[in-house]
Order: sequence, then C-alpha cells, then structure tokens
Amino acid sequence: MSNINSPETHAVARPGRPKRSAAVESAAHETSVTASALKQFAREETEMSTRHRAIRRWSVIPSVALLVGAGLALSACQQQVVRAPEPVRPVRVMKVEASAATREIDFSGSVKARHEADLGFRVAGKIAERLVNIGDHVEPGTVLARLDTNDLDLALRSAEANVNSANARLEIAQMQLQRGKQLIGKSFITQSEVDQRQTEFNEAKAALDAAISARDEARNQAGYTDLKADAAGVVTNIRAEIGQVVSAGTPVVVVARDGEKEVAIAVPENEIRFFKPGDKLAAHFWADDTLALTGVVREVAGSADATSRTFAVRVSLPDDPRVRLGTTATLAANVPTESTGIVMPLTALSERDGKPVVWVVDPNNQTVTPRTVETQAFAPGGVRIAQGLAPGDLVVTAGTQFMTPDKKVRVADPALSDDGKSTVATR
Repeated sequence: MSNINSPETHAVARPGRPKRSAAVESAAHETSVTASALKQFAREETEMSTRHRAIRRWSVIPSVALLVGAGLALSACQQQVVRAPEPVRPVRVMKVEASAATREIDFSGSVKARHEADLGFRVAGKIAERLVNIGDHVEPGTVLARLDTNDLDLALRSAEANVNSANARLEIAQMQLQRGKQLIGKSFITQSEVDQRQTEFNEAKAALDAAISARDEARNQAGYTDLKADAAGVVTNIRAEIGQVVSAGTPVVVVARDGEKEVAIAVPENEIRFFKPGDKLAAHFWADDTLALTGVVREVAGSADATSRTFAVRVSLPDDPRVRLGTTATLAANVPTESTGIVMPLTALSERDGKPVVWVVDPNNQTVTPRTVETQAFAPGGVRIAQGLAPGDLVVTAGTQFMTPDKKVRVADPALSDDGKSTVATR
C-alpha cells in the first residue's frame, strides 16, 4: 500500500500539474532544510540571550548590596569621628595705661653768643690790610683791618690849612676892632665903623671854630681807617677781603663776645604758649653726651616769622668752657598733657553690628571679647578713643580679622603676659 503523503502520491493525486524533474525536487529539499536550520539557530540564540540577562540581573544584586553596606559602615564611622580643636592664634596687643600729667617736647638749635657784632669801618675806603682770621680770639682795641689812608690824610691836611687861614683872619679882625675902639675915642671914626669891625671879628672867630671842627672831624676819620675790636671775643666770620672797596658801615668782621652763651630755637605756633621768660629747660649737646646743663628762657619773639611761621626763642646757658659756639644743642621741656582720649592704631578697630569695637584679651584665660568703643578724631598714631577702654586693658592690634567671641589666643609679645610692659597709649 502506497503512502499518500509521499511526494509521489501528491504528484499523482493532482491532475493537470506537470511532473517536476529530480533536480528541481533536490533543490527544493535543500532549501527547506536550510530554512529549518535557520529557525532552529534563531530559537537557540533567543534562549541563550534570555539566560544571560537573568544571570547579569542576579549578579548586580550582590554588588548593590555591597555598596549599600559600605555606605552604612562609612556613615557609622563618620559619626564616630571627633572634630579637632581650633588652633590658638597668636595676636599682637597693646596695653592701655593712664597718661602722664606732662609730656616732653624737644627742639634743636645752635649755640651762639648772646652778644654778636658785625663790625665795619665808619668811613668809606679800600681795604689795605686784614689782620685776623676766623677763630682768632681778640681783645679790646685789637686792630682787625685797615683802610688805605691816602685820601683821608689829604683831607686832614686841608682841614688843618683851613684852621690856619681862619686863625689869621681872626687876628686881623681883632686888630681892626682894637684900632677902631682907639680912634672912636678921638672922634676919628664913627660908631657905625666900629660896629662893622666888631661884626667882622665875630665872623672870623666863628669861621675859626668851624675850621677847627672840620679839622677834628678829618682827624677822626683818619683814625677810623683802623677797624678795632670794642670787646674781647672770637672772630666768627669774615665778610670782606683785601682790595675790596667798602662803604661806611659795611660789615667786615663778625665778633662774638666772650661771656654768656645761648641757644636759639624755632618753636611752632601750637607749642609757643608753653614758653615764657624764666622757664627752665634741660640742655643736651650732640658733641658731648655727658654734658647736661639747665637753660633759662631769656626771650620769646612777639610775632611769628613770616616765612617759617615759627617763633624765635632764646635760651641762656650757664658759663661752661665745654660749650663751644656753633655746636648743636637739644632743649627739652615738660609741658602739660591734654587728655583728649586714648590713641590706638587703626588696625585695632573692627566693626560689629554697625558699631566700632576693639578686641580685649582676658589675661587669665587667654580669650578675646569684643568691646564697643566711642571714637573721636584721627591722631598721628591712629584714632582717639573717647570711651570704652580703661587702664590695664590688653587690646589686640594685629589679627583682629580672625577674632570671634571667646576665641583662644596667644599673645605674641611675651613681655605683656609676664610683667605687663608695653607701649603706653598717648592721651
């Protein structure tokens, strides 16, 4: 019995379709086998992909669990970490102290002789000799310089000749007067002629007196050709040389008289009220540190200098041979202190809640506390504090930007924490 499902049966059962060749039948069979193989491969790939996804899914779960566990462990460790204490910051402080009742002010000046004269000739002429130099010590009557005397000698001789001429005219007038008095007794001349002769005699006598005065003046001028010192002293300057023509009164030699010396200083307007004649000042000298004298204010200028706007003050010094003219002296005066507030540097001020504050160090526990202060005007050393500080307070002057209330600090200057020494804040 034949199989109805075989190809041959299908070929017989389907009338009207032509029978296929063996080659065609073989190609169709190979195509069918290839399609079946492709479908089988696709099914296997799908099953393998599904298994791989499942494996990856289950492999991720342990990793996630491990990460979560590590996070929980790290959180627990962080909760157990103790925060390290803040470092103690070093600061620089200034100790506030009560100001003294007086303050010292210093002025420098040069030592001068109290009496110093610019000596010059009393007549004009040409300098023929200069007999002294700077630094020479002279005595009264010492010739310092001399003029050419030719012109003055001629003037003196002319004046003497005028005296002789006037004397001769006076003798003639006197004889005429005597003769007239004799003749009038004999009525040879009239009284008017006698009066005329008397007038001539008077004129001749007056002319003689004038000639004598002119001669004496010429003699004096001839003596003025020698420039002499009028007191003992030291020559400090020479202002004319040999051959120079000078007029009467032109300074030629400067002589500082021996005796009292003084220091000339220039005091500004804001300090002149502290200087009065008779006040005592301490004098120190740059040339000799061991020399210390006490000077007395002798003179205070009544008006300020037009250029420097300072007042000239002269301080007399006691007679001491160690003090030389021209040396530099420093005069110190103690004047009252004006209480206008404590001066603190600008670096000590901070702002807190819109108000100026300073940071005060507690020396017991070495912590800082803000303290509100009241400021005034600026001062040369910083700013004046009117209220808020008291003597003994330690105020932070450097490092205020890092300060917080009750912050631990370390004073940078050991002297302040040991014996309390510091710069005194000026009031």
